[in-house]
Amino acid sequence: MSSNTPRQPTRDLRFFLTVPHACSYLEGREATTLFLDPQESPGQGVYDALALLGFRRSGRHLYRPHCEGCSACISVRIPVAEFSPSRTQRRLLRRNADLTLHLRPAIFDPEHYALYAHYIRTRHADGDMYPPSHEQYRTFLTLDQPYARLLELRLEGRLVAVAAFDQLEHGISAIYTFFAPEQSLERRSLGTYAVLCLIDLARRRELPHVYLGYWIRECRKMAYKQAFQPLERLEGRHWRRLIPA
Repeated sequence: MSSNTPRQPTRDLRFFLTVPHACSYLEGREATTLFLDPQESPGQGVYDALALLGFRRSGRHLYRPHCEGCSACISVRIPVAEFSPSRTQRRLLRRNADLTLHLRPAIFDPEHYALYAHYIRTRHADGDMYPPSHEQYRTFLTLDQPYARLLELRLEGRLVAVAAFDQLEHGISAIYTFFAPEQSLERRSLGTYAVLCLIDLARRRELPHVYLGYWIRECRKMAYKQAFQPLERLEGRHWRRLIPA
């Protein structure tokens, strides 16, 4: 069966729409979100099917944008077998070769939260995730499901980054990455490096794709996703090659 076709029917699931709210990415726009009934457990089969249709996970919720008159949010993924790191990305791989990687379940860890809170306060004090809190972190990045995982990056034992991801039947879905924002670590580009680590993990586990969530052409914060080539975009129910601008 093609990886572009959900294996599990979704017609019997219930979905809801949020009321319009301020868009987090495009100033002056309103957004509406379609989400799976919270009473539905985001089990593996349902999640696998919905991910192919552009749904993402935040805590226990599976969702995707459903904005009237706007289609700026585009689901994108990396075809692992075709990906080859760019010259810049190869330099990053060498620069970060001294980091150690550790896989962990997506459960609350005080060390993880301390890094997350520092990251939000330093890098996103003007965003809707500020101020950070234990409850916010738990509902966003922890989940008692076998597919939900955390990848730790450590430098000489010190935690410098955490990448939250889900392992699906047809790929790895990158959820969120936070890292130490100290100037001494800036040249390491830990956010980009974390994605490269997930690509390598998908390749070793023989998973065909790494899902990067939504890409918006007009949003500078999402420009980094175009650096991973080739990239595929979701058009309707089909994934097609995204032509770089």
